[in-house]
This record gives sequence, structure tokens and C-alpha cells, in this order.
Amino acid sequence: MAQQVEVVRETITCSICLDLLKKPVTIPCGHSYCMSCIETHWDEEDEKRDYSCPQCRKTFSPRPDLVKSTILEVLVKELKKNGLQAAPADHCYAGPEDVACDVCTGRKRKAHKSCLQCLASYCETDLQLHYVSPAFKKHKLQEPSKRLQEMICHTDQQSICYICTADADRDYVTVSAAEERTERQRELEGSRQNIQ
Repeated sequence: MAQQVEVVRETITCSICLDLLKKPVTIPCGHSYCMSCIETHWDEEDEKRDYSCPQCRKTFSPRPDLVKSTILEVLVKELKKNGLQAAPADHCYAGPEDVACDVCTGRKRKAHKSCLQCLASYCETDLQLHYVSPAFKKHKLQEPSKRLQEMICHTDQQSICYICTADADRDYVTVSAAEERTERQRELEGSRQNIQ
């Protein structure tokens, strides 16, 4: 159900202002926008005489006439009555410093959890399967991590998968593979200088 709500929300959200469509129009490539948003976008492109879709970048010449999408307008009104709102853009989409969902297509949402068995990160919507499907019930979830597959056990001096770092019976001291490589190169350089 949550996924269906998310699909509907994305369908009726303007990709320019990231709010629910106001006076929705559909342009010739099939994408929909608020009338004022696409008009403003195209006003900025007036000197080029080619008008593009902000999503698929398809160009149109001459500037297409905008016709109100009555079906989308009715859908937005009905969903607003039932309390649906646009997703807050700043809070749900992954930025460069965030862990992104590995399942989302298009614009990636922030990961809510990482799965140690799947070695993947999931947003709240895509994570639902882990909560409801018996096949995923035993999977270990943790806070989102970008480093699911690149840990080295510093204690044992060998690579270790992230699943094993969750093993409560052992106290692993882990570092990233890149950190360990840098440290080993430093040690080798010191040894080389001593030999010379």
C-alpha cells in the first residue's frame, strides 16, 4: 500500500517545484507540470526558440500550447481531500553525503536501513518487504552504511564481509579497505627505506 501511495504521489507531483500539481498540464512528451512552472521554465528558454521537457529533455519547436489536464486536476483535488501531500523534497531524497536507496530508480531516496544479508540499502518504502515477507524476517538490518562490502578485520588482518562484523560473539576491529591499503603502503615504504 505504501508503494502505491508513493507512486501516486510521484505521479501528481511537479518535478520543477516538487509540490502537488497546481493547474496541471501535460506536454507532448507525456510529462505533467504545474502550468506556471512549465511556463516559467519555457520563458527562460525563449531566446533559444527550442523548448525542452525538464525531465526527458525532449525539445519542441514551436512552443507547444498548454492544455489543462482535467483528469490530473480531479485526481489531485480528491487526494488532497484525503490528506495526501507532496513528499518534503529536502527530507526524502538522498544528497551527496547520504546513503542512497539501492532499489529506487530515477531520483534516489535516502536509505532508512541497510541489510547485512542483501548487502543493499533501502528507503522506507522499499524496506517494507523486509518487514512483511517471511523470506526476509531473519535479515539483519542496521543504520544505513555506504561501506557494506569494503571492510577489513584489523584484528585478524584479513578481509571480512559486513555480515560477519555483526557477529556478536567476536570483537572485530574493522577499517575500510582503502585505509588498510594506505597503512600497508606506509609500512612498506618504511621497510624499503630501512633496506636501502
